[in-house]
Amino acid sequence: MTDTVNRIALGPVGVWRGGRTTPELAVELERLGYSALWVGSSPSAELADVEALLDATETLVVATGIVNIWKSPAAEVARSYHRIAARHPDRFLLGIGAGHREATAEFARPYEALTAYLDVLDEAGVPKQRLVLAALGPRVLRLAAERTAGAHPYLVTPEHTRQARQILGPEALLAPEHKLILDTDPASARAAGTSTLRMYLGLNNYVSNLRRLGFTEDEVRGDGSDRLFDAVIANGDADHLAAAVRAHLEAGADHVPLQVIGTDDALPAYRELASALKLSR
Repeated sequence: MTDTVNRIALGPVGVWRGGRTTPELAVELERLGYSALWVGSSPSAELADVEALLDATETLVVATGIVNIWKSPAAEVARSYHRIAARHPDRFLLGIGAGHREATAEFARPYEALTAYLDVLDEAGVPKQRLVLAALGPRVLRLAAERTAGAHPYLVTPEHTRQARQILGPEALLAPEHKLILDTDPASARAAGTSTLRMYLGLNNYVSNLRRLGFTEDEVRGDGSDRLFDAVIANGDADHLAAAVRAHLEAGADHVPLQVIGTDDALPAYRELASALKLSR
């Protein structure tokens, strides 16, 4: 289908949240000046949580990061997209991806599965500029540029952002997620974030991508090296974390969704970051 829809303006900084995000938290993040909220943890095809967050807010863009193509049928997701887009024009970005071989029994030929899924969404009238693709390696990054608004890489460094921008070209959206721990004690920060990093180092697609970025076999084993930890999980005071966000923007990102980890209550950190980044509505 011919796509005449303009790309959604995400703004430079958003929030990435795994698990359930309450409408009350979404309202507060919007008030703090974050322009987008990414809903992680493979939301269901119905996308009811996305709609509730949009209903509660006024200008916040809500994006999925990401809908898993093996778990959520494309035709049902397309129906959900149209329902939500009609209710909240220009505020919903549908992120899709193939997930992980280790977590999905159906996982097979992911590139071909992604293209077939995109074909269904296209036939159902979901505009290209309202889609974004989880992408790490060159082949899927090129697919993201060809078939969607752009790419949403996860667990990456500013160097990956620089390389991704070269592959995507100047026009495609590039929105890399970055993890943050607001803690000026390196040992304490590592204690808070090591279990998270260890989990991702058990997933082949992330490990392969980190190897492409120059991390050694020893660095991507077990809990990961200190160098790797600092590269993918920014830790320190709010100004240091803000500098890590700017590094992605300077490397070519259009928008950086921030994921605060290592705490049960991330809102205080998001407040400090909003101040350090000088966000405002």
